[in-house]
Amino acid sequence: MTTQKNALVTGANKGIGLETARRLAALGFKVWLGARDAERGGAAAEALRGEGLDVEWLALDVASDGSVATAAKTVAARAPRLDVLVNNAGIAPGYVDALGPDGRYERLPSQEDVADMKATYDVNVFGPVRVTQAFLPLLLASTAARIVMVSSYLGSLARAAGNSQSPNVMGYGSSKTALNAVTLAFARELASRGIMVNAAAPGYTATDLNAHRGGRTVQQAAGIIVRLATLEAGGPTGGYFDENGPLPW
Repeated sequence: MTTQKNALVTGANKGIGLETARRLAALGFKVWLGARDAERGGAAAEALRGEGLDVEWLALDVASDGSVATAAKTVAARAPRLDVLVNNAGIAPGYVDALGPDGRYERLPSQEDVADMKATYDVNVFGPVRVTQAFLPLLLASTAARIVMVSSYLGSLARAAGNSQSPNVMGYGSSKTALNAVTLAFARELASRGIMVNAAAPGYTATDLNAHRGGRTVQQAAGIIVRLATLEAGGPTGGYFDENGPLPW
């Protein structure tokens, strides 16, 4: 049986996901680079292999039950277990269009599109549930699997309630609040099985999601994700963290 550890990062063809895949591969993981688009996913994996890293594109649309099921079968046929799952894929439809000249989000909750919210939840909330459930047999085959849900500061109800300057992004923010609840639910179930499940807030990072308005780099953002993905035994589970420590729910 191979001793190499396996990791899957969803939405990994660009941005924080790509940097997370790079960092995990540099630590010796074989990384399955999850991405919907074959051309972009394949190119990203090839670029990382060009850096001497063991990375393979995995066709994966987290909003599709069939795609997720097929992806799980693909990995199961090639790997005896999955040691790390990073649920990174996320969308924020309409977010960029709602940014004002100063970069502030200007769309009021009363103006948000319900169809956009449904699409957001399908990827940001139900996607991680689909993927985690589908890959759970492989995660349970590991002696110490780690699951990281990529959340956001916007998912914190405490921060939103106590900070009038916090962007009032109802669809995306509430999807991350829901993801935090999903994190806690899986953590409670899987703690006795040795699987640690935590949520990471990478901060306002310059990515396509926000038209590169964020002030942090993907290198900075990936730090907390990789840290939670490689926790030693006895580490936290069922938590919500940024690089400085626990965050208020």
